[in-house]
Amino acid sequence: MGKPEYFNNHLITASPLLASPSADGRFGGTYIMKQLDTQLMHPVEQINIIIGRIYRSGMTTTSGGNISIRDDNGDIWITPSGVDKGNLTTKDIMCVKKNGTIIGPHRPSSEYPFHKAIYESRPDITAIIHAHPPALVAFSIARVVPDTKIVPQAHNIIGEVGFAPYGTPGSEDLGEKIADEFRNKNYKAVIMENHGVVLGGSDMMDAYQRFETLEFCCRTIINGQRLGEVNYLSDQQVSQYVNHIPGNVPHFMNIDYPSDERALRTEMVSIIRRACDQGLMISTYGTVSVRWKDDDFLITPRDVARWDIVPEDIVQIKSGMAETGKAPSRSVALHQRIYQLNPHINSIICTQPVNLMAHAVSGTKFDVRTIPESWIFLQDVPSIPFGLIYNEIEEVAKMFNDNPVILVENDSVFVTGDKLLNTFDYLEVAEFSANSLVMAQTIGPLKPIGDKEIEDLRIAFNVK
Repeated sequence: MGKPEYFNNHLITASPLLASPSADGRFGGTYIMKQLDTQLMHPVEQINIIIGRIYRSGMTTTSGGNISIRDDNGDIWITPSGVDKGNLTTKDIMCVKKNGTIIGPHRPSSEYPFHKAIYESRPDITAIIHAHPPALVAFSIARVVPDTKIVPQAHNIIGEVGFAPYGTPGSEDLGEKIADEFRNKNYKAVIMENHGVVLGGSDMMDAYQRFETLEFCCRTIINGQRLGEVNYLSDQQVSQYVNHIPGNVPHFMNIDYPSDERALRTEMVSIIRRACDQGLMISTYGTVSVRWKDDDFLITPRDVARWDIVPEDIVQIKSGMAETGKAPSRSVALHQRIYQLNPHINSIICTQPVNLMAHAVSGTKFDVRTIPESWIFLQDVPSIPFGLIYNEIEEVAKMFNDNPVILVENDSVFVTGDKLLNTFDYLEVAEFSANSLVMAQTIGPLKPIGDKEIEDLRIAFNVK
């Protein structure tokens, strides 16, 4: 774990990406640990991890962006000014005491005034993120507030979005303009005119998930508009999703995990982290399941940040029952029926990559007949209406007998396969292909290959 560090007389625990197995040796080997536990970590650790995550995800630059936490004492912990965001350590994080005393080796962020102003106007906010991710900046310079009702959970996570008039960066004037927007308690996200975005949260993870989800919405809207007209969900459709939580799921007491199940759990966590690293999944959405034995399977839990899932979080579904004390994904019933009706399917990934979702929110056909290698993997990808995966489980599950990939309008993409790694590969191929199709729109009309060429592919690669 490394030597303990101290900051301002506070013990800072090490936060590696990989940890040794638990004391009982349950999973054996190494596994990916939770990166952020706001109940256990000091503010400097939380800030250091989240700013690193933002930077590595391409949502801020070396010099751009700043984040902060207000602790129970009223002290504000904040990223420093003029220090490389790609190489920050816990020792670089600054503290501005409630009485104004500054502690740390650097100057606090130049945007500290608006952090302070927001905290003073909103006692319910204890964490703030400000950054310049490309899609959100695009909305800020177009002076447009994005409509987040493109996928059902986004609006629920983000809430209403405010818009603050332009102010000189680092000025008290800008701080007051932003704080004035945050005085509307419906807002925890505010677009800054010709600048970027600032978001608040009840804790750092709450703020980060709102930030990541809002940038996802903006990128999806922009790419969807390249393809056609973006379709938004109604309040009733959003409510349908929010209220669709599996009820009366029976539970069983799981005493032990056999070795083959442990291996599957570890593989699932590795694939989920990989999907997050590659922008194929975000904290707030993404479901992975793997058939374990007969029709029993393992599935990701509900309401656990995807970046931070560990093997113990994974939920075993056995004879239609879930492990005691765990809540499986909302789509657990559909996953179960897919496995029951399709013996050739052993893994499922359901997620929301930006370019596939651009097709899903615009109603544009995801035409993989434009790229031979993509068609070989994915075949023709059907698109089904929003809500069908909740209301017509039997019919949707049957579709996977002939279609390894299905796009759900304004919802997600489902990818199936024999092995989890192969399923992830199909997901990568699908998103890379969708990205190419989005970019091609600026060049000229798409020119897919014809039926003869498709038949040649069927024969050459033994495709059904």
